[in-house]
Amino acid sequence: MGLPLIAALCVLLVAILGMVLVWVLWRRSRSAALGLVANAEKQARKVLARAEIDGERLRRDVEIEARERLLVARTEFERETRDQRLELLGLEANLGEKETEVERRISQTVEREQAVARLEAELREQEKTLGTRGEELEAALAEERIKLEQIAGLTTDQAKHELLKSLENEARMDAANLVRKIEEESAEKAKERARRVISMAIQRIASEHVVESTVSVVDLPSDEMKGRIIGREGRNIRAFEQATGVDLIVDDTPEAVILSCFEPVRREIARRTLENLIQDGRIHPGRIEELVGKVQAEMDEKLLADGEAAALEVGIPDIHPEIHKLIGRLQFRSSYGQNALKHSMEVAWLANHMAAELGANAEIAKRAGLVHDIGKAVDREMDGTHLELGREMLRKFGETDEVIHAMECHHGDYDPHTVEAVLVTAADALSAARPGARREILENYIKRLEKLEGMASDFEGVEKVYAIQAGRELRIIVESATISDDKAVWLARDVAKKVEAELTYPGQIKVTVIRETRAVEYAR
Repeated sequence: MGLPLIAALCVLLVAILGMVLVWVLWRRSRSAALGLVANAEKQARKVLARAEIDGERLRRDVEIEARERLLVARTEFERETRDQRLELLGLEANLGEKETEVERRISQTVEREQAVARLEAELREQEKTLGTRGEELEAALAEERIKLEQIAGLTTDQAKHELLKSLENEARMDAANLVRKIEEESAEKAKERARRVISMAIQRIASEHVVESTVSVVDLPSDEMKGRIIGREGRNIRAFEQATGVDLIVDDTPEAVILSCFEPVRREIARRTLENLIQDGRIHPGRIEELVGKVQAEMDEKLLADGEAAALEVGIPDIHPEIHKLIGRLQFRSSYGQNALKHSMEVAWLANHMAAELGANAEIAKRAGLVHDIGKAVDREMDGTHLELGREMLRKFGETDEVIHAMECHHGDYDPHTVEAVLVTAADALSAARPGARREILENYIKRLEKLEGMASDFEGVEKVYAIQAGRELRIIVESATISDDKAVWLARDVAKKVEAELTYPGQIKVTVIRETRAVEYAR
């Protein structure tokens, strides 16, 4: 009985201890929970206080911003209102001025109407008076006419004839004065416009020029090469001349031979062939014929490429390939030392710029300017003038009638019917007449100047004649006692017409007539 009791007591003791332990743990957890709650409440109160402070600050910021915006809006409204008020005041002032001006004009109109009415009345009175005086004058004139016929012994018809003759002479003099005045004004305006257009066109181009030649010089590495070029018994030089159509001149010139031919393309083919032969070293008839054929093919390709390059440079890409070849051939032609291809490109640029300035068709003018001398590419191989050949070539390869017409008019053989034709003619003359563009044989140049001076000397009243500015101006000094100012105008015109009809010259010639009166007296 003792052990069970002890065991029961032990169990009870363990239960009591467990309950005590549970109670202690409960108390401790409750204290911790209460502490956490207290801390949470404390933090919440801090956050709430901070939120209230931030809200108050935000409310004050919003109120300040709202007051600033209200102030700005009020200021802007006051400014706009002030501006509108000032504008209204200005309009009112203007309206008042206009009303005053209208009233003043109304009063002036009324005064003018009254003045017109008075003038009409005065005019009616004057008409009546003039009618009466006219009748009196007619009667007096009839009496005077009768008296004059009796005194002069002339009938009325005779007197009319004399009067008409006198009036005709006066009318001619007045007409000459009027023509001179109109021509001076027109010439001045035309010169000013022409100077501007031409100067703008010339300033936008730059051209190169070469000297005309009928020979080409080929340098040799040594004089021994001359013998190889001639060949045994001259067979190489004969084969070369037959294959190229060019004369090969071997003379005493050291380390050089000369190629002579009037046709520049053939001469260029011969030059290239000879240079290739010298470089290759194999010089015999078979090799010569082979290289001539090869160089001819290369020359055709070069002419096509050069023609295309020239057309592209002036801005005309859509041209027939055969025309490209003809354009390329122009680089081997020259006129008075001026390269034909450079001249054609220059004419194209000038015609294009002048057409653009005047509002004409610049494309037609430029195209016609480039091909205006296209006939010169074949005129040494075909019969006909370069105008006829050029017209046939352009028509054959599909050029338009406007371009063909502008091309065929550039030498004055045909009357121009379009502005573009006139511009191409002017551009051609301008390109040829520029200083340094062309050269002329001295003998022909002197003969032309002598003939030019002789033409003007044949006119009556001409005292002295001088051809100046390389023959581009003819200055005529006349006798003041024989030639009047009006006759000087007609003399300049007549001389210019005679020069145009009888003399061939590049560009244009200015005719200037000078008339002066000198009074000389000697003091003794």
